[in-house]
Amino acid sequence: MNKIDRRKLIETALGRREATLKLENANLVNVFSGEIYMANVYLYNEYIADVVEIENDKNKKAEKVIDLKGQFLAPGFIDSHLHIESSHLTPYHFAEAVIPKGTTTIIADPHEIGNALGEEGVDYMLEASENLPMNQYFLIPSCVPSVVGLETTGAELTADMIDKMLDKDRILGLGEVMDYVGVINSDKRMEDIVDAAYQKDKFLQGHAPEVTGENLSAYLCGGPVSCHEVRNGIHAKEKIRKGMIVDARESSMSKNITSIVENIKDFKSPRNLTLCTDDREPKDILEKGHINDCVRVAIKAGLDPIEAIRAVTLNTAQAYHLEKLGAIAPGYFADMVVFDNLKDINVKSVYYKGKLVAENDQMTVEIKKPVIEIENRNTVTIKDFSVEDFKIKVPVENGKIEIIGMEYKDRVRSITRKKVFEVPVKDGYIDLSGTELNFVAIANRYHNDNIALAVVENFYMAKGAVGTTYSHDSHNITIIYNDPQDAVAISKRIAEIGGGVVVAEKGKIVDELPFPIAGMLSQKPAKDVSLDIQRMNALLRTYGIETDSPITRPSTLALIVIPEVKMSDLGLIDVVNQKVIKQF
Repeated sequence: MNKIDRRKLIETALGRREATLKLENANLVNVFSGEIYMANVYLYNEYIADVVEIENDKNKKAEKVIDLKGQFLAPGFIDSHLHIESSHLTPYHFAEAVIPKGTTTIIADPHEIGNALGEEGVDYMLEASENLPMNQYFLIPSCVPSVVGLETTGAELTADMIDKMLDKDRILGLGEVMDYVGVINSDKRMEDIVDAAYQKDKFLQGHAPEVTGENLSAYLCGGPVSCHEVRNGIHAKEKIRKGMIVDARESSMSKNITSIVENIKDFKSPRNLTLCTDDREPKDILEKGHINDCVRVAIKAGLDPIEAIRAVTLNTAQAYHLEKLGAIAPGYFADMVVFDNLKDINVKSVYYKGKLVAENDQMTVEIKKPVIEIENRNTVTIKDFSVEDFKIKVPVENGKIEIIGMEYKDRVRSITRKKVFEVPVKDGYIDLSGTELNFVAIANRYHNDNIALAVVENFYMAKGAVGTTYSHDSHNITIIYNDPQDAVAISKRIAEIGGGVVVAEKGKIVDELPFPIAGMLSQKPAKDVSLDIQRMNALLRTYGIETDSPITRPSTLALIVIPEVKMSDLGLIDVVNQKVIKQF
Protein backbone atom coordinates (compact mmCIF):
# COMPACT_ATOMS: atom_id res chain seq x y z
CA MET A 1 0.00 0.00 0.00
CA ASN A 2 1.50 3.34 -1.01
CA LYS A 3 1.24 6.50 1.09
CA ILE A 4 -1.61 7.93 -1.00
CA ASP A 5 -3.73 4.80 -0.43
CA ARG A 6 -2.84 4.87 3.26
CA ARG A 7 -3.96 8.50 3.45
CA LYS A 8 -7.31 7.67 1.83
CA LEU A 9 -7.76 4.72 4.15
CA ILE A 10 -7.07 6.97 7.14
CA GLU A 11 -9.61 9.50 5.88
CA THR A 12 -12.20 6.75 5.48
CA ALA A 13 -11.56 5.46 8.99
CA LEU A 14 -12.09 8.99 10.34
CA GLY A 15 -15.28 9.48 8.34
CA ARG A 16 -13.78 12.23 6.20
CA ARG A 17 -13.95 10.13 3.04
CA GLU A 18 -16.91 8.04 1.95
CA ALA A 19 -16.40 4.30 2.36
CA THR A 20 -16.74 2.28 -0.83
CA LEU A 21 -18.71 -0.40 1.04
CA LYS A 22 -20.30 -0.87 4.44
CA LEU A 23 -21.27 -4.28 5.77
CA GLU A 24 -23.68 -3.69 8.62
CA ASN A 25 -25.31 -5.86 11.26
CA ALA A 26 -22.65 -8.54 11.02
CA ASN A 27 -22.01 -11.17 13.66
CA LEU A 28 -18.28 -10.53 13.53
CA VAL A 29 -15.84 -13.34 14.29
CA ASN A 30 -12.88 -11.56 15.85
CA VAL A 31 -9.92 -13.92 15.57
CA PHE A 32 -7.71 -11.63 17.65
CA SER A 33 -9.88 -11.50 20.75
CA GLY A 34 -11.75 -14.75 20.28
CA GLU A 35 -15.10 -12.93 20.47
CA ILE A 36 -18.21 -12.84 18.35
CA TYR A 37 -20.22 -9.62 18.46
CA MET A 38 -22.44 -7.41 16.33
CA ALA A 39 -20.42 -4.95 14.29
CA ASN A 40 -20.30 -2.83 11.15
CA VAL A 41 -17.35 -2.99 8.78
CA TYR A 42 -16.27 -0.09 6.55
CA LEU A 43 -14.18 -0.68 3.43
CA TYR A 44 -12.18 1.55 1.17
CA ASN A 45 -11.58 -0.33 -2.07
CA GLU A 46 -9.60 -3.48 -1.21
CA TYR A 47 -8.89 -2.64 2.43
CA ILE A 48 -10.80 -2.53 5.68
CA ALA A 49 -10.93 1.01 7.07
CA ASP A 50 -12.88 0.53 10.28
CA VAL A 51 -14.57 -2.15 12.36
CA VAL A 52 -16.93 -0.85 15.00
CA GLU A 53 -19.47 -2.31 17.40
CA ILE A 54 -22.97 -1.35 16.32
CA GLU A 55 -23.77 0.68 19.44
CA ASN A 56 -20.64 2.78 18.93
CA ASP A 57 -21.04 3.36 15.20
CA LYS A 58 -21.24 6.98 14.06
CA ASN A 59 -22.89 5.82 10.82
CA LYS A 60 -20.20 7.07 8.50
CA LYS A 61 -21.16 7.52 4.85
CA ALA A 62 -20.68 4.72 2.34
CA GLU A 63 -21.27 4.42 -1.39
CA LYS A 64 -22.95 1.06 -0.86
CA VAL A 65 -24.45 -0.56 2.23
CA ILE A 66 -25.18 -4.27 2.61
CA ASP A 67 -27.22 -5.46 5.58
CA LEU A 68 -25.97 -8.88 6.70
CA LYS A 69 -28.95 -9.22 9.06
CA GLY A 70 -27.00 -10.99 11.78
CA GLN A 71 -25.14 -13.44 9.57
CA PHE A 72 -21.63 -14.35 10.61
CA LEU A 73 -18.70 -12.51 9.06
CA ALA A 74 -15.24 -14.08 9.23
CA PRO A 75 -11.91 -13.51 7.49
CA GLY A 76 -11.47 -15.26 4.15
CA PHE A 77 -10.46 -18.88 4.65
CA ILE A 78 -6.87 -19.96 3.99
CA ASP A 79 -5.80 -23.50 3.05
CA SER A 80 -2.39 -24.05 4.63
CA HIS A 81 -1.31 -26.93 2.38
CA LEU A 82 -2.57 -28.41 -0.85
CA HIS A 83 -1.65 -29.62 -4.29
CA ILE A 84 -3.85 -28.13 -7.00
CA GLU A 85 -2.84 -31.01 -9.25
CA SER A 86 -4.74 -33.44 -7.01
CA SER A 87 -7.98 -31.86 -8.17
CA HIS A 88 -6.87 -32.40 -11.79
CA LEU A 89 -7.95 -28.81 -12.42
CA THR A 90 -5.96 -25.91 -13.79
CA PRO A 91 -5.35 -23.11 -11.27
CA TYR A 92 -8.09 -20.97 -12.83
CA HIS A 93 -10.70 -23.76 -12.85
CA PHE A 94 -9.63 -24.63 -9.31
CA ALA A 95 -10.34 -21.03 -8.28
CA GLU A 96 -13.84 -21.25 -9.74
CA ALA A 97 -14.50 -24.31 -7.58
CA VAL A 98 -13.15 -23.18 -4.20
CA ILE A 99 -13.94 -19.46 -4.04
CA PRO A 100 -17.71 -20.02 -3.56
CA LYS A 101 -16.80 -22.25 -0.59
CA GLY A 102 -15.11 -19.32 1.18
CA THR A 103 -11.49 -19.97 0.22
CA THR A 104 -9.75 -16.71 -0.60
CA THR A 105 -6.13 -17.82 -0.16
CA ILE A 106 -4.24 -21.06 -0.71
CA ILE A 107 -0.64 -22.12 -0.19
CA ALA A 108 0.05 -24.70 -2.86
CA ASP A 109 3.02 -26.98 -3.34
CA PRO A 110 3.29 -27.76 -7.08
CA HIS A 111 5.60 -30.69 -6.56
CA GLU A 112 3.46 -32.93 -8.75
CA ILE A 113 3.90 -30.85 -11.89
CA GLY A 114 7.37 -29.92 -10.65
CA ASN A 115 8.43 -33.57 -10.76
CA ALA A 116 7.09 -33.85 -14.29
CA LEU A 117 8.28 -30.56 -15.79
CA GLY A 118 10.65 -28.99 -13.28
CA GLU A 119 10.87 -25.20 -13.18
CA GLU A 120 8.70 -24.97 -16.28
CA GLY A 121 5.90 -26.70 -14.38
CA VAL A 122 6.16 -24.24 -11.48
CA ASP A 123 6.16 -21.33 -13.93
CA TYR A 124 3.03 -22.73 -15.55
CA MET A 125 1.21 -22.78 -12.21
CA LEU A 126 2.26 -19.19 -11.56
CA GLU A 127 1.14 -18.03 -15.00
CA ALA A 128 -2.16 -19.92 -14.87
CA SER A 129 -2.96 -18.37 -11.48
CA GLU A 130 -2.40 -14.72 -12.38
CA ASN A 131 -5.18 -12.14 -12.00
CA LEU A 132 -7.55 -14.44 -10.12
CA PRO A 133 -10.12 -13.23 -7.57
CA MET A 134 -8.22 -15.08 -4.84
CA ASN A 135 -4.64 -15.42 -3.61
CA GLN A 136 -2.76 -18.43 -4.92
CA TYR A 137 0.65 -18.58 -3.29
CA PHE A 138 3.16 -21.30 -4.07
CA LEU A 139 6.13 -23.08 -2.53
CA ILE A 140 9.11 -24.38 -4.47
CA PRO A 141 9.12 -28.20 -4.50
CA SER A 142 11.95 -29.36 -2.26
CA CYS A 143 12.20 -32.95 -3.40
CA VAL A 144 12.42 -33.23 -7.17
CA PRO A 145 13.02 -36.12 -7.33
CA SER A 146 11.54 -37.11 -3.98
CA VAL A 147 14.59 -39.24 -3.18
CA VAL A 148 17.67 -39.02 -5.40
CA GLY A 149 18.75 -42.29 -6.96
CA LEU A 150 15.53 -44.16 -6.23
CA GLU A 151 13.34 -42.94 -9.09
CA THR A 152 13.61 -41.14 -12.41
CA THR A 153 11.48 -38.02 -12.76
CA GLY A 154 10.98 -35.55 -15.57
CA ALA A 155 13.27 -33.03 -13.95
CA GLU A 156 15.57 -32.29 -11.05
CA LEU A 157 15.55 -29.14 -8.94
CA THR A 158 18.97 -28.52 -7.41
CA ALA A 159 19.75 -26.25 -4.48
CA ASP A 160 21.10 -23.58 -6.86
CA MET A 161 17.94 -23.70 -8.98
CA ILE A 162 15.72 -23.54 -5.91
CA ASP A 163 17.72 -20.60 -4.55
CA LYS A 164 16.86 -18.59 -7.68
CA MET A 165 13.26 -19.79 -7.89
CA LEU A 166 12.59 -18.63 -4.32
CA ASP A 167 12.82 -15.05 -5.60
CA LYS A 168 9.85 -15.43 -7.94
CA ASP A 169 6.69 -13.46 -7.20
CA ARG A 170 4.11 -15.23 -4.96
CA ILE A 171 6.65 -17.83 -3.80
CA LEU A 172 6.49 -18.09 0.00
CA GLY A 173 9.11 -20.71 0.66
CA LEU A 174 10.08 -24.35 0.32
CA GLY A 175 7.48 -27.06 -0.24
CA GLU A 176 7.07 -30.11 1.95
CA VAL A 177 10.46 -31.57 2.73
CA MET A 178 9.53 -35.21 2.20
CA ASP A 179 13.02 -36.63 2.54
CA TYR A 180 12.90 -36.52 6.33
CA VAL A 181 15.55 -39.23 6.48
CA GLY A 182 17.87 -36.97 4.51
CA VAL A 183 17.22 -34.08 6.89
CA ILE A 184 17.84 -36.16 10.01
CA ASN A 185 21.01 -37.67 8.55
CA SER A 186 22.29 -34.26 7.39
CA ASP A 187 22.37 -35.36 3.77
CA LYS A 188 24.27 -32.68 1.85
CA ARG A 189 21.67 -32.33 -0.89
CA MET A 190 18.85 -31.75 1.58
CA GLU A 191 21.03 -29.49 3.74
CA ASP A 192 21.77 -27.27 0.75
CA ILE A 193 18.13 -27.14 -0.38
CA VAL A 194 16.84 -26.32 3.11
CA ASP A 195 19.58 -23.74 3.58
CA ALA A 196 18.57 -21.95 0.36
CA ALA A 197 15.20 -21.15 1.94
CA TYR A 198 16.58 -20.69 5.45
CA GLN A 199 19.05 -18.00 4.39
CA LYS A 200 16.26 -16.05 2.69
CA ASP A 201 13.98 -16.33 5.73
CA LYS A 202 11.43 -18.26 3.70
CA PHE A 203 8.86 -20.72 5.02
CA LEU A 204 10.09 -24.32 5.37
CA GLN A 205 7.17 -26.72 5.02
CA GLY A 206 7.64 -30.15 6.54
CA HIS A 207 6.48 -33.72 5.94
CA ALA A 208 7.14 -36.11 8.81
CA PRO A 209 4.77 -39.11 8.90
CA GLU A 210 5.18 -41.24 12.03
CA VAL A 211 8.31 -39.30 13.02
CA THR A 212 8.38 -38.95 16.81
CA GLY A 213 10.69 -38.55 19.78
CA GLU A 214 14.27 -37.47 19.22
CA ASN A 215 13.92 -38.00 15.46
CA LEU A 216 11.16 -35.38 15.39
CA SER A 217 13.30 -33.01 17.42
CA ALA A 218 16.17 -33.58 15.01
CA TYR A 219 13.89 -32.92 12.04
CA LEU A 220 12.72 -29.63 13.56
CA CYS A 221 16.32 -28.67 14.27
CA GLY A 222 17.02 -29.33 10.60
CA GLY A 223 14.71 -26.52 9.53
CA PRO A 224 11.18 -27.67 8.54
CA VAL A 225 8.49 -26.19 10.77
CA SER A 226 5.21 -27.87 9.78
CA CYS A 227 3.62 -31.25 9.08
CA HIS A 228 0.37 -32.26 7.38
CA GLU A 229 1.17 -35.99 7.61
CA VAL A 230 -0.22 -36.23 11.15
CA ARG A 231 -2.45 -39.27 11.04
CA ASN A 232 -3.47 -39.52 14.70
CA GLY A 233 -4.02 -37.31 17.69
CA ILE A 234 -1.15 -38.71 19.74
CA HIS A 235 1.36 -37.54 17.17
CA ALA A 236 -0.46 -34.21 16.89
CA LYS A 237 -0.04 -33.63 20.61
CA GLU A 238 3.69 -34.19 20.49
CA LYS A 239 4.19 -32.05 17.41
CA ILE A 240 2.16 -29.12 18.75
CA ARG A 241 3.98 -29.34 22.09
CA LYS A 242 7.31 -29.19 20.27
CA GLY A 243 6.27 -26.06 18.40
CA MET A 244 5.64 -27.71 15.06
CA ILE A 245 2.78 -26.33 12.97
CA VAL A 246 0.23 -29.11 12.54
CA ASP A 247 -1.75 -28.77 9.32
CA ALA A 248 -4.69 -30.99 10.26
CA ARG A 249 -5.76 -32.65 7.04
CA GLU A 250 -9.09 -33.62 5.53
CA SER A 251 -8.36 -34.81 2.00
CA SER A 252 -10.33 -37.13 -0.25
CA MET A 253 -8.28 -40.07 1.03
CA SER A 254 -6.84 -39.07 4.41
CA LYS A 255 -9.26 -37.77 7.02
CA ASN A 256 -7.27 -36.83 10.10
CA ILE A 257 -8.97 -33.77 11.61
CA THR A 258 -11.35 -35.65 13.92
CA SER A 259 -8.61 -37.74 15.54
CA ILE A 260 -6.36 -34.70 15.94
CA VAL A 261 -9.07 -32.49 17.44
CA GLU A 262 -10.24 -35.17 19.87
CA ASN A 263 -6.73 -35.40 21.29
CA ILE A 264 -5.95 -31.68 21.60
CA LYS A 265 -9.29 -30.38 22.94
CA ASP A 266 -7.69 -29.51 26.26
CA PHE A 267 -4.98 -27.38 24.66
CA LYS A 268 -5.47 -23.66 25.28
CA SER A 269 -5.82 -22.05 21.86
CA PRO A 270 -2.87 -23.65 20.03
CA ARG A 271 -1.58 -21.05 17.59
CA ASN A 272 0.31 -23.68 15.63
CA LEU A 273 -2.82 -25.52 14.47
CA THR A 274 -4.01 -24.98 10.90
CA LEU A 275 -6.34 -26.93 8.61
CA CYS A 276 -5.65 -28.12 5.08
CA THR A 277 -7.14 -30.18 2.26
CA ASP A 278 -3.86 -31.51 0.78
CA ASP A 279 -5.41 -33.65 -1.99
CA ARG A 280 -9.12 -33.14 -2.62
CA GLU A 281 -11.07 -34.26 -5.67
CA PRO A 282 -13.56 -31.99 -7.49
CA LYS A 283 -16.56 -34.04 -6.33
CA ASP A 284 -15.66 -33.50 -2.68
CA ILE A 285 -15.03 -29.79 -3.28
CA LEU A 286 -18.35 -29.29 -5.07
CA GLU A 287 -20.46 -31.44 -2.74
CA LYS A 288 -18.77 -31.22 0.69
CA GLY A 289 -16.83 -28.00 0.34
CA HIS A 290 -13.25 -26.93 0.64
CA ILE A 291 -11.68 -25.38 3.75
CA ASN A 292 -15.18 -24.59 5.02
CA ASP A 293 -15.70 -28.36 5.21
CA CYS A 294 -12.51 -28.73 7.25
CA VAL A 295 -13.85 -26.12 9.68
CA ARG A 296 -17.16 -27.99 9.85
CA VAL A 297 -15.42 -31.30 10.61
CA ALA A 298 -13.24 -29.70 13.29
CA ILE A 299 -16.24 -28.13 15.02
CA LYS A 300 -18.16 -31.41 14.91
CA ALA A 301 -15.16 -33.14 16.50
CA GLY A 302 -15.30 -30.72 19.42
CA LEU A 303 -13.03 -27.81 18.50
CA ASP A 304 -14.39 -24.44 19.58
CA PRO A 305 -15.85 -22.70 16.48
CA ILE A 306 -13.69 -19.62 16.97
CA GLU A 307 -10.58 -21.80 17.26
CA ALA A 308 -11.56 -23.67 14.11
CA ILE A 309 -12.00 -20.40 12.21
CA ARG A 310 -8.78 -19.02 13.67
CA ALA A 311 -6.98 -22.14 12.40
CA VAL A 312 -7.93 -21.32 8.79
CA THR A 313 -7.35 -17.58 9.06
CA LEU A 314 -5.01 -15.87 11.50
CA ASN A 315 -2.95 -18.93 12.42
CA THR A 316 -2.14 -19.72 8.81
CA ALA A 317 -1.57 -16.11 7.79
CA GLN A 318 0.88 -15.53 10.62
CA ALA A 319 2.65 -18.84 10.04
CA TYR A 320 3.35 -17.87 6.44
CA HIS A 321 4.04 -14.21 7.25
CA LEU A 322 1.12 -13.07 5.10
CA GLU A 323 0.84 -9.47 6.19
CA LYS A 324 -2.65 -7.98 6.36
CA LEU A 325 -4.39 -11.31 5.79
CA GLY A 326 -6.28 -13.58 8.15
CA ALA A 327 -8.33 -11.08 10.15
CA ILE A 328 -11.05 -8.46 9.83
CA ALA A 329 -9.31 -5.39 11.18
CA PRO A 330 -8.33 -1.86 10.08
CA GLY A 331 -5.63 -1.89 7.41
CA TYR A 332 -6.20 -5.55 6.50
CA PHE A 333 -7.24 -6.76 3.08
CA ALA A 334 -11.01 -7.06 2.80
CA ASP A 335 -11.09 -10.83 2.24
CA MET A 336 -14.21 -12.00 4.04
CA VAL A 337 -16.69 -14.85 4.23
CA VAL A 338 -20.38 -14.59 5.16
CA PHE A 339 -22.08 -17.71 6.54
CA ASP A 340 -25.30 -18.49 8.38
CA ASN A 341 -24.32 -20.53 11.45
CA LEU A 342 -21.37 -21.82 13.46
CA LYS A 343 -22.18 -25.48 12.97
CA ASP A 344 -22.49 -26.06 9.24
CA ILE A 345 -20.46 -23.07 7.98
CA ASN A 346 -22.78 -22.69 4.99
CA VAL A 347 -21.08 -19.98 2.95
CA LYS A 348 -23.50 -17.37 1.62
CA SER A 349 -21.14 -14.83 0.08
CA VAL A 350 -17.42 -14.24 -0.38
CA TYR A 351 -15.48 -10.98 -0.68
CA TYR A 352 -11.99 -10.69 -2.07
CA LYS A 353 -10.19 -7.37 -1.72
CA GLY A 354 -13.49 -5.66 -1.10
CA LYS A 355 -15.36 -7.08 -4.08
CA LEU A 356 -18.18 -9.61 -3.99
CA VAL A 357 -16.74 -12.58 -5.89
CA ALA A 358 -19.20 -15.35 -5.00
CA GLU A 359 -22.75 -15.61 -3.71
CA ASN A 360 -25.06 -18.56 -3.08
CA ASP A 361 -22.38 -21.02 -4.19
CA GLN A 362 -21.87 -19.29 -7.55
CA MET A 363 -19.13 -17.04 -8.86
CA THR A 364 -20.25 -13.43 -9.37
CA VAL A 365 -17.19 -12.47 -11.41
CA GLU A 366 -15.81 -14.05 -14.56
CA ILE A 367 -12.46 -15.80 -14.61
CA LYS A 368 -10.84 -15.63 -18.01
CA LYS A 369 -8.93 -18.64 -19.29
CA PRO A 370 -5.36 -17.74 -20.27
CA VAL A 371 -3.66 -19.10 -23.37
CA ILE A 372 -0.57 -21.09 -22.33
CA GLU A 373 1.46 -23.23 -24.74
CA ILE A 374 2.19 -26.06 -22.32
CA GLU A 375 -1.51 -26.91 -22.05
CA ASN A 376 -1.40 -28.29 -25.60
CA ARG A 377 1.87 -30.26 -25.33
CA ASN A 378 2.03 -34.05 -24.94
CA THR A 379 4.56 -34.79 -22.19
CA VAL A 380 4.25 -38.60 -22.26
CA THR A 381 7.06 -40.28 -24.21
CA ILE A 382 7.47 -44.04 -23.96
CA LYS A 383 8.74 -46.89 -26.09
CA ASP A 384 6.44 -49.36 -27.81
CA PHE A 385 6.08 -51.93 -25.02
CA SER A 386 5.44 -55.62 -25.70
CA VAL A 387 3.73 -58.33 -23.65
CA GLU A 388 7.18 -59.60 -22.70
CA ASP A 389 7.96 -56.27 -21.01
CA PHE A 390 5.15 -56.84 -18.51
CA LYS A 391 6.05 -60.41 -17.52
CA ILE A 392 8.30 -61.17 -14.53
CA LYS A 393 11.00 -63.63 -15.57
CA VAL A 394 12.45 -65.75 -12.76
CA PRO A 395 15.32 -68.29 -12.47
CA VAL A 396 12.87 -71.20 -12.25
CA GLU A 397 11.18 -72.87 -15.23
CA ASN A 398 8.10 -74.29 -13.49
CA GLY A 399 6.85 -74.77 -9.95
CA LYS A 400 7.02 -72.05 -7.30
CA ILE A 401 9.35 -69.29 -6.17
CA GLU A 402 9.54 -66.86 -3.26
CA ILE A 403 9.42 -63.19 -4.25
CA ILE A 404 9.43 -60.02 -2.17
CA GLY A 405 6.49 -57.73 -2.90
CA MET A 406 4.11 -55.25 -1.31
CA GLU A 407 1.10 -55.69 0.95
CA TYR A 408 -1.45 -52.99 1.70
CA LYS A 409 -2.50 -52.88 5.35
CA ASP A 410 -6.09 -52.04 4.42
CA ARG A 411 -8.25 -50.50 1.70
CA VAL A 412 -7.88 -46.94 2.97
CA ARG A 413 -4.31 -46.10 3.97
CA SER A 414 -1.39 -45.70 1.58
CA ILE A 415 1.08 -47.57 3.81
CA THR A 416 2.40 -50.81 2.30
CA ARG A 417 4.50 -53.46 4.03
CA LYS A 418 7.20 -55.75 2.66
CA LYS A 419 6.05 -59.33 2.34
CA VAL A 420 7.49 -62.54 0.93
CA PHE A 421 5.08 -64.37 -1.38
CA GLU A 422 5.33 -67.90 -2.69
CA VAL A 423 4.00 -67.64 -6.24
CA PRO A 424 3.48 -70.08 -9.12
CA VAL A 425 5.93 -70.15 -12.03
CA LYS A 426 5.02 -71.25 -15.55
CA ASP A 427 7.49 -71.46 -18.43
CA GLY A 428 9.98 -69.26 -16.60
CA TYR A 429 7.54 -66.48 -15.69
CA ILE A 430 5.49 -65.70 -12.59
CA ASP A 431 1.87 -66.74 -13.08
CA LEU A 432 -0.61 -65.05 -10.72
CA SER A 433 -3.73 -66.65 -12.17
CA GLY A 434 -5.71 -68.28 -9.40
CA THR A 435 -4.23 -65.97 -6.75
CA GLU A 436 -5.46 -62.71 -5.23
CA LEU A 437 -2.21 -60.95 -6.10
CA ASN A 438 -1.77 -58.35 -8.85
CA PHE A 439 1.16 -57.31 -10.98
CA VAL A 440 2.47 -53.75 -10.74
CA ALA A 441 4.47 -52.04 -13.46
CA ILE A 442 6.03 -48.60 -13.37
CA ALA A 443 7.31 -47.34 -16.70
CA ASN A 444 9.36 -44.19 -17.10
CA ARG A 445 7.66 -41.63 -19.34
CA TYR A 446 10.40 -39.03 -19.59
CA HIS A 447 13.98 -39.83 -20.49
CA ASN A 448 14.46 -43.57 -20.86
CA ASP A 449 12.85 -46.97 -21.28
CA ASN A 450 13.02 -48.00 -17.61
CA ILE A 451 10.30 -50.37 -16.49
CA ALA A 452 10.06 -52.17 -13.14
CA LEU A 453 7.70 -54.99 -12.18
CA ALA A 454 6.50 -56.36 -8.84
CA VAL A 455 3.56 -58.04 -7.13
CA VAL A 456 1.10 -56.53 -4.67
CA GLU A 457 -1.44 -57.97 -2.25
CA ASN A 458 -4.70 -56.35 -1.12
CA PHE A 459 -4.98 -54.02 -4.08
CA TYR A 460 -8.15 -55.97 -4.92
CA MET A 461 -8.01 -55.58 -8.72
CA ALA A 462 -10.15 -58.63 -9.42
CA LYS A 463 -10.07 -58.32 -13.21
CA GLY A 464 -8.71 -56.16 -15.99
CA ALA A 465 -6.11 -53.46 -15.46
CA VAL A 466 -5.80 -49.78 -14.61
CA GLY A 467 -3.01 -47.39 -15.49
CA THR A 468 -2.31 -43.78 -14.60
CA THR A 469 0.22 -41.01 -15.10
CA TYR A 470 -0.99 -39.30 -11.93
CA SER A 471 1.41 -41.31 -9.82
CA HIS A 472 3.03 -39.58 -6.84
CA ASP A 473 5.68 -38.31 -6.89
CA SER A 474 7.46 -39.11 -10.14
CA HIS A 475 4.26 -39.33 -12.19
CA ASN A 476 5.62 -42.08 -14.33
CA ILE A 477 3.12 -44.60 -15.68
CA THR A 478 1.81 -46.95 -12.98
CA ILE A 479 -0.18 -49.97 -14.14
CA ILE A 480 -1.86 -52.61 -11.96
CA TYR A 481 -2.86 -55.64 -13.96
CA ASN A 482 -3.53 -59.36 -14.16
CA ASP A 483 -2.93 -59.92 -17.88
CA PRO A 484 0.15 -58.37 -19.56
CA GLN A 485 -1.92 -57.76 -22.72
CA ASP A 486 -4.03 -55.26 -20.78
CA ALA A 487 -0.89 -53.48 -19.60
CA VAL A 488 0.34 -53.15 -23.19
CA ALA A 489 -2.99 -51.70 -24.31
CA ILE A 490 -2.96 -49.20 -21.45
CA SER A 491 0.60 -48.04 -22.07
CA LYS A 492 -0.15 -47.28 -25.71
CA ARG A 493 -3.37 -45.43 -25.02
CA ILE A 494 -1.94 -43.35 -22.18
CA ALA A 495 0.81 -42.13 -24.50
CA GLU A 496 -1.72 -41.25 -27.20
CA ILE A 497 -3.90 -39.09 -24.95
CA GLY A 498 -0.99 -37.38 -23.18
CA GLY A 499 -1.65 -38.97 -19.81
CA GLY A 500 -4.56 -39.72 -17.52
CA VAL A 501 -6.31 -42.84 -16.24
CA VAL A 502 -7.02 -45.77 -18.56
CA VAL A 503 -8.81 -49.07 -17.88
CA ALA A 504 -8.43 -52.16 -20.05
CA GLU A 505 -9.77 -55.70 -20.08
CA LYS A 506 -9.06 -58.61 -22.42
CA GLY A 507 -6.57 -56.48 -24.32
CA LYS A 508 -9.04 -53.71 -25.13
CA ILE A 509 -9.58 -50.22 -23.69
CA VAL A 510 -12.74 -50.05 -21.57
CA ASP A 511 -12.66 -46.39 -20.51
CA GLU A 512 -10.29 -43.46 -20.19
CA LEU A 513 -9.99 -40.18 -18.31
CA PRO A 514 -7.54 -37.85 -20.12
CA PHE A 515 -5.24 -35.50 -18.20
CA PRO A 516 -3.46 -33.89 -21.17
CA ILE A 517 -1.71 -31.11 -19.23
CA ALA A 518 1.54 -32.64 -17.90
CA GLY A 519 -0.27 -35.97 -17.57
CA MET A 520 -2.15 -34.75 -14.49
CA LEU A 521 -4.49 -31.85 -15.29
CA SER A 522 -7.69 -31.65 -17.31
CA GLN A 523 -8.68 -28.70 -19.46
CA LYS A 524 -12.28 -28.97 -18.26
CA PRO A 525 -14.02 -27.08 -15.42
CA ALA A 526 -14.63 -28.70 -12.03
CA LYS A 527 -18.17 -29.94 -12.67
CA ASP A 528 -17.16 -31.80 -15.83
CA VAL A 529 -14.01 -33.25 -14.28
CA SER A 530 -16.04 -34.34 -11.26
CA LEU A 531 -18.49 -36.26 -13.45
CA ASP A 532 -15.63 -37.86 -15.39
CA ILE A 533 -13.92 -38.97 -12.18
CA GLN A 534 -17.16 -40.30 -10.71
CA ARG A 535 -17.72 -42.36 -13.84
CA MET A 536 -14.20 -43.78 -13.68
CA ASN A 537 -14.42 -44.43 -9.93
CA ALA A 538 -17.70 -46.30 -10.40
CA LEU A 539 -16.10 -48.47 -13.06
CA LEU A 540 -13.03 -49.23 -10.94
CA ARG A 541 -15.24 -50.30 -8.03
CA THR A 542 -16.75 -52.97 -10.27
CA TYR A 543 -13.20 -54.18 -10.83
CA GLY A 544 -12.70 -54.57 -7.07
CA ILE A 545 -11.11 -51.28 -5.94
CA GLU A 546 -13.73 -50.36 -3.35
CA THR A 547 -12.21 -47.22 -1.84
CA ASP A 548 -13.48 -43.67 -1.54
CA SER A 549 -11.20 -42.64 -4.40
CA PRO A 550 -10.32 -45.59 -6.66
CA ILE A 551 -8.52 -43.48 -9.30
CA THR A 552 -5.98 -42.29 -6.72
CA ARG A 553 -5.28 -45.75 -5.30
CA PRO A 554 -2.69 -46.71 -7.96
CA SER A 555 -0.66 -43.57 -7.25
CA THR A 556 0.02 -44.68 -3.67
CA LEU A 557 2.16 -47.56 -4.92
CA ALA A 558 4.79 -45.17 -6.26
CA LEU A 559 4.95 -42.85 -3.26
CA ILE A 560 8.49 -43.71 -2.18
CA VAL A 561 8.47 -41.35 0.82
CA ILE A 562 5.65 -43.22 2.60
CA PRO A 563 6.69 -46.39 4.49
CA GLU A 564 7.45 -49.19 4.20
CA VAL A 565 7.96 -50.47 0.68
CA LYS A 566 7.00 -48.78 -2.59
CA MET A 567 7.75 -48.94 -6.31
CA SER A 568 9.59 -46.76 -8.81
CA ASP A 569 10.83 -47.22 -12.36
CA LEU A 570 14.04 -48.55 -10.79
CA GLY A 571 12.40 -51.37 -8.84
CA LEU A 572 10.99 -52.22 -5.42
CA ILE A 573 12.07 -49.56 -2.91
CA ASP A 574 12.86 -49.94 0.79
CA VAL A 575 11.60 -46.52 1.91
CA VAL A 576 13.12 -46.56 5.40
CA ASN A 577 16.61 -47.58 4.30
CA GLN A 578 16.37 -45.80 0.94
CA LYS A 579 17.54 -48.59 -1.31
CA VAL A 580 16.33 -50.84 -4.10
CA ILE A 581 15.27 -54.28 -2.89
CA LYS A 582 16.29 -57.45 -4.66
CA GLN A 583 12.99 -59.29 -5.13
CA PHE A 584 14.27 -62.86 -5.48
